[in-house]
Amino acid sequence: MRSKQYHQPLKLTAPWEKDAGFGRKLKTYRNHTKIIAQPGIVMKVLRRKRIVLFMAYFLLLLFTMLNLANYKWTKVPQQCNHQLRSTTYQSRSDIRYLYRPSLAKKRQLIYVLTTWRSGSSFFGELFNQNPEVFFLYEPMWHIWQKLYPGDAASLQGAARDMLSSLYRCDLSVFQLYNSPGGKNFTSLGLFGATLNKVVCSYPLCSAYRKEVVGMVDDKLCKKCPPQSLRLLEEECLKYGTIVIKGVRILDVNVLAPLMEDPSLDLKVIHLVRDPRAVANSRIKSRHGLIRENLQVVRSRDPKLRRIPFVDPSHKANKKDGADYHSIGAMEVICDRTSRTLRTALNPPSWLKGKYMAVRYEDLVDSPVKTLRSIYRFSNLTANRDIESFALNMTSGSSSSSKPFIVSSRNATQAATAWRTVLSIQQIKQVEDYCHHAMSVLGYERVRTSGEAKDLSKSLLTYSKL
Repeated sequence: MRSKQYHQPLKLTAPWEKDAGFGRKLKTYRNHTKIIAQPGIVMKVLRRKRIVLFMAYFLLLLFTMLNLANYKWTKVPQQCNHQLRSTTYQSRSDIRYLYRPSLAKKRQLIYVLTTWRSGSSFFGELFNQNPEVFFLYEPMWHIWQKLYPGDAASLQGAARDMLSSLYRCDLSVFQLYNSPGGKNFTSLGLFGATLNKVVCSYPLCSAYRKEVVGMVDDKLCKKCPPQSLRLLEEECLKYGTIVIKGVRILDVNVLAPLMEDPSLDLKVIHLVRDPRAVANSRIKSRHGLIRENLQVVRSRDPKLRRIPFVDPSHKANKKDGADYHSIGAMEVICDRTSRTLRTALNPPSWLKGKYMAVRYEDLVDSPVKTLRSIYRFSNLTANRDIESFALNMTSGSSSSSKPFIVSSRNATQAATAWRTVLSIQQIKQVEDYCHHAMSVLGYERVRTSGEAKDLSKSLLTYSKL
C-alpha cells in the first residue's frame, strides 16, 4: 500500500492556475479563454460595463451640445466677416486680391462732349467750381499739338486712349506728348492749368481753397509751385467725381469702348449750340483756331462736291480765306454731331441712361434750372454758391471782347449775335452743312436776311432728344 502511494505520479499545479485569495483555481484551455463559473462575478463585470457605456454616452452628448453652442456663437461673427470682406479694404498679401474684382464704389466719370465756340469754357466752370469734382480742361490739346498736322479723324483713337488713362488717375500719359529732351511734365504744364481750381488750390497751392466758389486769377496761379504729376495723381484719387471737358472727340461713338468698360462708370453730357452761332464765334476767333480749323477741314470727305458760298455784294479780302476754313470746318463738325444724335435717338445698350444733351441757349436762359438738371444727371448737388455763380456769369451787362476768356456777360445777347453779323450766304452755307443736327436739336432755319435780323422772333423749338 505504501509502495503504491510512493509510485503514484506527482501532479503539479501551475502558479497561474492558483487563486491566492480564495484558494480556488480556474480551469484553462489551450486557447487561453477563461470561463468564469461564478455568476456574481459576471454580474459585477456587466454592471461595470454599463457604467462605462453610460459615461461614454453622457460625454458624447455633452460634446455634441458644446459643438452646437459653439456653432450658434460663431454664426454672427461669420456674417460680420462676410460684410467685412465686401468693404474696400483687402489684404494685399492675399493672392486672391490680384484676381478678384474691386468691390469699392466706382467713381462717377463725366465727359463733356462739345465743339469749339459752343460756350464750353463757361460750361466747364460749372464743374471746375464744385469742390467734389476733379476737373480737367482740354487735355487732348497736347495730342493735337504734338501730332500736328494730323487730321482730326485720325487722332480720335489717341484721344480716347488718353481719356482711358486719365479717368483712372494715370497722368503719366502726358509724358508721351512731351517734347524730346524736354523737362518732365508738372501740374502747371497741363493745358489750362492756371485756371484749374484743383491745381491752384490747397494742398497743391496755397493761392485758393477748392470749397470757395470763384474764378481763378491765372496771374496768381502762375506763382504756384509746379508739382509733380505723381502728386496730382494722388490728389485725383481723393475725388469721387472726375469731369473732363473736351472739343477734340468729334463723335460719341468713339467713346463706346470706354462706356462699355465695366470698370468705368462713364456718362456723356453733350453740350450743343446753334451751329450758326458757333460759326460766327469761330470767325471772330479765327486767329486762335487756325491750326485746329486746318486739322478739322482735312477730315472732310474728298468725294463730296461742294459749292462755295459767294456774296455778290462783298469784295474779297485777306480774311476771306480764314473765314472759309472757319465755316468749312462746320461741315465736319455737324456731320459728326449728326452721327452722335442718330446714336442718341436710338441708343444702344452702352449709351442708355448715360447720355444727356444740353442746349447752350437753355443754359443761359434758365441757368439755375439747367444747372440742377446737369448736376442731378452727374450725381452731384448744387449749393447756393454755385447756383449764384451760374446766374451771375450769364447775366452780366456787357459782352467780352476776348473770345477765350470766361467772364460775366449778357449771355442771351451773345447767343443771338450771329443773327445781325453773318451774311445770308454764310447762314445758308452753315444751314446746308448742319440741317439734320438743327432739325433734331430744335433750331429753325431762316429764309431771308430780314427774318434772321428780326430778334423778336425766336428760332428755338423743342428738341427731339
